[in-house]
Amino acid sequence: MMNNYKRIGDYIKSVKVFNSDLRAKELLGINIDKFFMPSVANVVGTDLSRYKIVEKNQFACNRMHVGRDYRIPVALSDRDEPFMVSPAYDVFEIKDTSILHAEYLMMWFSRAEFDRNAWFYTDADVRGGLAWKAFCDMQLPVPSIEKQPEIVKEYNTIVNRIKLNEQLNQKLEETARAIYKHWFVDFEFPFDLCQSELVEDLTQIDYSKGYKSSGGEMVWNNELGKEIPKEWEDCNFGEFVETINGFAFKSEGFSEYGTIPILKIKSIQPPIIKTDDVEYYYQEINEQLERVAIERGDILITMTGSGVNQINSAVGQVGRYYYNKKALMNQRVCKLKPKAEYLNEFIYLFVSSEEIHMNLLYGSTGSANQANISPNQIKSLKTISPNKEILIAFENIVSKISDCKRIPQQDKLIELKNLLLSKMTKVETEKEVV
Repeated sequence: MMNNYKRIGDYIKSVKVFNSDLRAKELLGINIDKFFMPSVANVVGTDLSRYKIVEKNQFACNRMHVGRDYRIPVALSDRDEPFMVSPAYDVFEIKDTSILHAEYLMMWFSRAEFDRNAWFYTDADVRGGLAWKAFCDMQLPVPSIEKQPEIVKEYNTIVNRIKLNEQLNQKLEETARAIYKHWFVDFEFPFDLCQSELVEDLTQIDYSKGYKSSGGEMVWNNELGKEIPKEWEDCNFGEFVETINGFAFKSEGFSEYGTIPILKIKSIQPPIIKTDDVEYYYQEINEQLERVAIERGDILITMTGSGVNQINSAVGQVGRYYYNKKALMNQRVCKLKPKAEYLNEFIYLFVSSEEIHMNLLYGSTGSANQANISPNQIKSLKTISPNKEILIAFENIVSKISDCKRIPQQDKLIELKNLLLSKMTKVETEKEVV
């Protein structure tokens, strides 16, 4: 098969155009997931004329940290307007687009196998840089120019579907959070929910008539430091949940294959729990392990992570499990089990809010690189205690929104996308240009 492979460097050329006339205004970086994103670099007082320009259909890559990150950040620009990237980045383009399609090459760069190969060729530096020559010496199969767009089209169909699903899931998450805020922060839950004669039949309730704006009585609560609806109280979060710690599995209990995924800290990627990069438990599930079994709808939180300086990987990340298959929970992951079925949505939206996440972060112990929280810290969080009827109505509405999320379908699409990428090695190349 490798006899049909061609050297990448034979198809690309380096481009070094600097922003000397300051025509590019936006500075972008490259995510490890291989797309351009707004740079977080502080450029105040920086000479931006030294930064490199990226035009449409040009690539940029960062070869400096491949050994550390186990990936090579590389992205293809589809933007009509030029933008800047760091002077340390490489910018390059296809030499002859009648031989190699830019999107086909980007597909090859997106393969996990490409990253592993790049890592193999990194130098001995602590960060593991990849030399430009080594990058160019890497190889790929080059089918006919007629075949390449067909492969790209099939791939993009799946990628676009994944994006649409992501957008739908995000909108559903935002909608649920907006309702939570409207009811339990702004106190604009339906006023009729306070009328006991109407609570029995939720269809009779006027959901447009908010409590606070309709003159509902508010009282000051010293513990929470704000006004809350009359008859509501403050309480500790532990009155709503039980905490169940994960199990300290031994490595010999893990397998790359199986039917029962073991959920670790890295599996929790808010607002969901992912199962596409897990190990499996292949032995019998005994009574002890049944305690840490996870099922659809369960809420998990990370008990260990980074501190406040690295929010995206910080301790206290909350995710929800949306799969119909059973899973098991590893150590330093904690399950939040509602004490009543009608508390599920309220619990999830409370504990996963930005305010509560920061509260847990600043109360964590340990170092900036490894912070920890405890079950008692979670249970001692202060919250409101609404009327039971209001919580039941909220659960009834928001659970329908959660049920619409397409997380398992999303995983199937990602699996199909990866399959298409892996099949690139089997592409017919006899019509290729040599």
